[in-house]
Amino acid sequence: MTTARTATPSTARAINDRLALDLLLERGPLTASDLRTLTGLSRPTVADLLERLQRSGLVAHAGESAALRRGPNARLYGLVADRAHLAGIDIRSTGVSLVVADLTGRTLGTATIAAADSDAGTGVEAGVATSVKEDIGDGAGAADGDLLVKRTVEALLATAAEAGAEELHTVAVGAPGLVDPMTGTLNNSGKLPEWHTKLLAALRSRPGTEVILENEVNLAGIAEHRIGAAQGRRDFALIWLGHGVGASVVLDGRLRRGASGGTGEIGFLPVPGTIRLPDSKKCDGGFHSMVSSAAICELAARHGIAAGPVDGVGAGAGSAAGSASATEEQEPAAAAVVRRAVETGADDFLDELALRIALGASAICVVLDPGCVVLGGEIGQAGGPELADRVERHLSRLSPLATEVRAGTAGGGAVLSGAVLTAGDAARRELFGGE
Repeated sequence: MTTARTATPSTARAINDRLALDLLLERGPLTASDLRTLTGLSRPTVADLLERLQRSGLVAHAGESAALRRGPNARLYGLVADRAHLAGIDIRSTGVSLVVADLTGRTLGTATIAAADSDAGTGVEAGVATSVKEDIGDGAGAADGDLLVKRTVEALLATAAEAGAEELHTVAVGAPGLVDPMTGTLNNSGKLPEWHTKLLAALRSRPGTEVILENEVNLAGIAEHRIGAAQGRRDFALIWLGHGVGASVVLDGRLRRGASGGTGEIGFLPVPGTIRLPDSKKCDGGFHSMVSSAAICELAARHGIAAGPVDGVGAGAGSAAGSASATEEQEPAAAAVVRRAVETGADDFLDELALRIALGASAICVVLDPGCVVLGGEIGQAGGPELADRVERHLSRLSPLATEVRAGTAGGGAVLSGAVLTAGDAARRELFGGE
């Protein structure tokens, strides 16, 4: 026989506090009357929790409601956004992009530190506190890698300081490679630059800051699930099409990492059309050989397509989802090629590319049956609905399982967006309590 249990007063208070905080995060400033309506809690209970949350520094007065008369009932309460500051970092072979945000996830500043020769520049974007781009030169040797690590940490601290953050509560880092789901360590088997591991060590050496490491495509999957093309779906697979290829899998609303963190390493997937099979050390000959940026550029050249000037690159600023501009400056060459093909109606090229993508997607679908595949990354975004529709048609002929294919909407900045979301979730779990 199961004995019914009721929540203790302290547990009930914690549940009510978290409910109110989540509503303020989701909806912005609310009146006490709004909170009573949305939570179903009594007037005294709401009054008590607001007093408690103000004492804790999580909630403060945020003006008055224009819809109500002046007085206590018109007073708005909002989250104290600068109660904690977050950062998201996207580590790539081309360098590092980062974003600093407040507790609500609003972007306060961005920076890009290039790992190879590039045009250095500094600019300020609308709605973003700062945007910095640095160049460290060749970046080929260990000394250059150490310099990149040093400048990345300096850029992070400088961006945070300009945003008014004395310290960072949580930093989430997206990196290529296998991230052990039990220990959170990066499995660098020698294929990745040594500075990747050194940068993680440098970040983790800073006291008072929690550092969360996640595979970069998994972070992109989180972004597409929460704020992108897969919103509202409990099951979907993201195929990331950038310089390389990877996948992120969400089933029953949960990100699936696998026993070793290797879920989604579809670059190693054997597919028809390659001249050899991949092996455990190289994905050459696998799906990567068909849809990497270099492979797509070769395909485009065969079809007589050359990339023109890249127009309209970059998402809007002012939120984690709009912090993509720094990363998108490093977009793969194939993104411009695919964008040009869509603009000019290069049907033969787009059809052949769609078939290549569908070969990898079909393997995911017949094993996992996600019901939805999102084409993410810079190339997926460049192809848009035109490419997604073609992939869906080819996929319907390869797989017996009905699968919708959508164009990703978070773009190349999805890794940074997912990192900020992940850092925010962790910070709020600690500050708000609960799961």
